Parts: sequence; structure tokens; C-alpha cells
Amino acid sequence: MKKIVFLILLLLPVALFAAEKRAFRIADLYALKSISDIQISPDSKRVCFVVGSQDLAKSERNSDLWLMNLDGSGLRQLTFSPQGDYHPRWSPDGQSIAFLSSRDQGVQIWLLPADGGEARRLTGLDITPEDPEWLPDGSGFIFTSMVYPECGADDTCSKKILEAMEEGPVQVHLADRLFYRHWTWWRDGRVIHTLKYTLADSQLTDLTPGGIDQPADAGAGGHAGFSISPDGRELALALHPDRNDYETTDKDVWIKSLVKGDSLNLTDENSAFDAQPAWSPDGRYIAWLMQVVPVYESDRMRLAFYDRLTGSRRVLTEAFDHPVNAYQWASDSRSLYFTADVRGHVPLYQVDLQKGAIRQLLDLRHITGFQVAPDGKSVLCTRTSVGEPVEIWRADLPKGDKIRRLTDFNQEVAGEVDIRPAEELWIPSPTGQLIHTFVVKPHGFDPAKKYPLIINVHGGPQMQWADGFRGDWQVYPGAGYIVAYPNPHGSTGYGQEFTLAISKDWAGKVYEDVMAVTDSLARLPYVDAERMGAMGWSYGGYMMMWLEGHTTRFKAIAAMMGVYNLTAMYGTTEELWFPEFDLGGTPWESPLYNQISPNLYVKNFKTPCLVITGEKDFRVSYTQSLEFFTGLQKMGVPSRLIVFENDGHWPDGLKSMPLYYNAHLDWFHRYLGGEPAPWDVQKMVRNQIFK
Repeated sequence: MKKIVFLILLLLPVALFAAEKRAFRIADLYALKSISDIQISPDSKRVCFVVGSQDLAKSERNSDLWLMNLDGSGLRQLTFSPQGDYHPRWSPDGQSIAFLSSRDQGVQIWLLPADGGEARRLTGLDITPEDPEWLPDGSGFIFTSMVYPECGADDTCSKKILEAMEEGPVQVHLADRLFYRHWTWWRDGRVIHTLKYTLADSQLTDLTPGGIDQPADAGAGGHAGFSISPDGRELALALHPDRNDYETTDKDVWIKSLVKGDSLNLTDENSAFDAQPAWSPDGRYIAWLMQVVPVYESDRMRLAFYDRLTGSRRVLTEAFDHPVNAYQWASDSRSLYFTADVRGHVPLYQVDLQKGAIRQLLDLRHITGFQVAPDGKSVLCTRTSVGEPVEIWRADLPKGDKIRRLTDFNQEVAGEVDIRPAEELWIPSPTGQLIHTFVVKPHGFDPAKKYPLIINVHGGPQMQWADGFRGDWQVYPGAGYIVAYPNPHGSTGYGQEFTLAISKDWAGKVYEDVMAVTDSLARLPYVDAERMGAMGWSYGGYMMMWLEGHTTRFKAIAAMMGVYNLTAMYGTTEELWFPEFDLGGTPWESPLYNQISPNLYVKNFKTPCLVITGEKDFRVSYTQSLEFFTGLQKMGVPSRLIVFENDGHWPDGLKSMPLYYNAHLDWFHRYLGGEPAPWDVQKMVRNQIFK
């Protein structure tokens, strides 16, 4: 009962005294700190983590390492380099902390005494080490890096080839097969390899030679994971079984001996996704994340494990109808902890290895990261809610009780600025479902007044709006708008059937859900039904382009990184498995490309529309937005195009997003009558303010 009362107090709206605070502004977003990568010491007494900061005026960002005791006492900053320090990892003896930093000779591995002292550089490599992990005996590290296959562990060789291609008289990209680029980077013949670095002799060894990614590419600059066995003799990693990695989600978890050189495929029988392996502390088990539907990247992620003693495999979360996110082994190897998308929240769960019983430990709205202490007595989380910026929280185990906040990095801003909480509504749709919708009311809200409303449709399309802090959920309410974030069909966290319902039906049930939410909110006494707008990113951008051709309900629309011409999108996107599953095949196989493509309805365009894209967007080519803007202009629709030259599917959070926010505020002010943007958008572009 005490735990329930505490949680009610914890999760009460944080703006009870909002009238005493000022409205949230764009600059406030950049005054907030980020907190990530919690790493608890082997003796369970201290925790190291990363704190990120941004300087809006200088357009600079930085990250430093901080340390504190597990009860929150003894907080101190460990590093002060302006180049940024990140990815801390405790040495096996707990006496020092290795981390990555670009303070000297590019990104290298550095070492810092945990009890104080100067950091020293451990490596001087010509390639970039990524995600380094200690060898269990402390003799060195295993990490991944992009290399040229013919170079392998010869890091100078890879560097020379790359420099020649980047600095030569002819700037060119060459490809002999698909998947020649991903997100924002060109492969140019490079692959991901796993390498070992030994400290005693500075020896670099390529553990996975050859012409394929080992581990497999997982996108956004990451990989599908590797794990070192507790005895340091074996490596578990995820590989693509075939060369057609551009049209399949299939990955397999392999065990590779670092002593004998032999390998074992643990998941050969599954033609869908298997990746992110992790060895249990006792070395008996290997866990991983898996899907069961081939090609379908949004199949529910399950947690599975392999028993090395018996040779058996088991899926632990088959009956749990929500996608698993991050996970961690318990120190006794008898259970695993994991987070999952669940009805707009991201709680923490524990699953028993033998019984398969799953119990919820913590629901703190949105847990963005966690780590269980090696002694199993506590768990530390980074958590947020819509109305609360990120901080570190602690709960005691095994019950998940005695919850308390350990840090206050963002409390000064929270005490001064009205950071608005969200209300949760369940709105009926003609599809027969209740659509979970978050609503954030503006600063100084007066129920007797009427306010403009903005509906925001999420991308993915298979993801969920969650009760976690986001800049756009505060910037627009700070400028006088009510904002609404529905989770329509296709959203995760409401069961796999609900998620699957959007595939091959991009324009059907989601459109009905969005319009149902719009109509329902329009009937609220404090919503001005004559001043409603809509915005969306990626698939949300597609829905904005679809709305443009199918309704005049909105007075203004903003479409970002949207899919406009489905056939053209197929020919330029890099991950072909996505359109082939979600749109029923290739354009020459599926009629959907010529049925639900927004470009077919250009003659219906009437609503003023802001269009934003990134020139380095390889997922949804920026030419999609160019085509859309051309259609708007040809139909005489008031419209504006913004192309971020150096950005991909996500604009740079510091260099581009200030313009992004101002452009939206300017657009919606013109057509919905909210507060004007703080900066004139034309002047921002011409004078390169916040460049």
C-alpha cells in the first residue's frame, strides 16, 4: 500500500504551481542535461554515468563522466574534456574506468583511476574503436570498427584507403551490390569487424576477418551485438547468414571460439531476426533477442536463451504480448531483467529462467536505461515522464520498492520553467478500438478559454508515443498550443495484432484513428475547432501528405521526412525488407504502390503545408519531399520547403533543431494564431544563426 501511495505522489502532475513558473521556450530545452549509460562498479558500491550538455549559442555539445555512490552520495564530476567523454566501463578489478574520448588522436580508449587521478590514453589506433568491452582478465579489450576487408587488423591500411577516397582529386562512391549506404553513411567497401586489443603489447587482432559485417549492421551507426564469455575464451555475436542483407531481417547468433577458432550457429533454424546476445554471469547460458516472422522488422521482439549444458533453446516471453527492449542478466544467472513498450509506458520486468514467470518490477512512466547492481540488491534507472526531465532513480530488489531519485541535474530548470505534464485519453475510433492519446495543455491553461490544437502522428510506423520527456511536447505548449499525440493502429505496446494492423494498410485504419481523435478533441470546450493543425515525421510525414489530399479539416500541416511517392521511395531506400513487407512486395508485384501513394491525390491539395527534409536521408530520400513541395506549389497551396543539407532522417539535435522548432512555430502562428516564433526563420537561414 505504501508503494502505491508513493507512486501516486511521484507521478502527480509536476506543474501544480505552474502559474509561478514561466513558459517553456526553445532555449530551455538546451539548458537541460542528458543522463545515460549507467555503469555500476563490480563491488556494487559506486556508479559511473555520462552527463551530456549543450551550448545553444555556440552550437556545441559535450559529455563528461560522473561518479557517485549507489545511495546518491559523493557525487562528483570525473572528466572535464571539451572533446567529450563517453562509454564508461569498469575494469574487472573495479579500480579504474575505461572510456572513449576524442581528446587526442581521434577517438581512442582512455583509462581513469576510479579514486582520482589523471586519465591516460591506452590506444593510438588509426581506426575508430566502437563499444569496447574489457576482457574478463583485464588484459585488454574487444571492440568493433569499420575496416576494409583486405586490411583487417592493419589499422593504418584502412586509414590510408579512407583518406585517399575522401581527399583524392575525384570524389566518388562505388558499389557492386545493394546496401551500399545506410542511414547517413556510405559503405565504400568497408565492413564491421570485431577486434581484440591487448594492453601488454599493443597488439591488434582481427577476430572476424572476411568481407561481411561481423557483427551484423543494425543501423544508425550501431551493430547487432557481441558478448564475451566470462572465461574470455569465446565470443557470441550476431551475423547475417546471407549476402542479401538489404532485403532480409534474418540474423543468427553464433558462438566463436577465441582459442580453437571453431564456430557454432545457435539459431540457424530461425529465418527471422536473432541478435544482441549476452552471456550469463556463470557462463552456462546465452540470451538474445529474437523475432519469428521473416522480413518483418516490427515483429514483436522476444527474449530467448540457449543452455550450453543441455543444448536446449527456449523463448521466455512468447506469452508476453509486448516488444522487449533492453535486457540484463541477474547476477545469479537465474533470471533476466528487461524493459518493454507497454501502453505508452516503458516499465521494468523480471523473468524467471526456469519457470518462465514474468513480473513487473517498476513502472516509472518511461525507463530509458537501467542496470541491476552485481550484488542483486538494487536497480538504477534513468527515467522520465512528459513533465519530468531525465534523472537517475534507484529501487531496492527483489521487490522493486523504496523508490527514490538520486540526482537533480535538471531540477533547477524544472523549478523555474513550466514543464507541462500529459493527460491520457482513450478515444473511440470507427475501427472499433480505443486510441490511447496523450494531451499536453499549454502554459497558463484556462479551461474557460479556447486554444489552437496540433495533432502529431508518430513515425516508425511501428512505435509508440510514450510518457517520456521530449522537446516538442514542451516547445509548442510553451507557445500556447494544445498538442495531442495519438497511438493509432501500428503502434507498439498494445499487442502484436494492433501493431501488425498497419502493414499493407498505411492509409486505412490509421487515417480513421487520426480523424476520430481530431473530431473528439475538437469537441472539448477549450479546443478551438477552427484552429487545428497536424504534423508528423517519417511515416507521420506520409500521413500528413495523405491528409493533404483527403481532408480540409486542418488549417495548417507540417510534413517532415515523409513518404510521398511509394514507387520512387522503394527505389531509393536502403532497407528493402521494410517496404517489401509493409507494402506487400515490390512495386511490380504489389498494387498498393499505386493505391495508397499520396502523390496520386495532388489535385486535392489545399491546406497550407510546411515541408522539411534532410539531404542525407537515405531511409526516405529527400527527393520525396521535393516532389511533394512541387505538387503543393503547382496547386497554388501556400507552402515552404526546408532542406537540411547535412542531416539524414533525423535533423541534428543542436545545429538543426532550433531552426526546425522556429519554423514550426512560425508556420502554425501564421495559420493557427499561436504565439510567434522567437526568431525570424528567414533571418535564421540567411545569417546562419545556430549554424
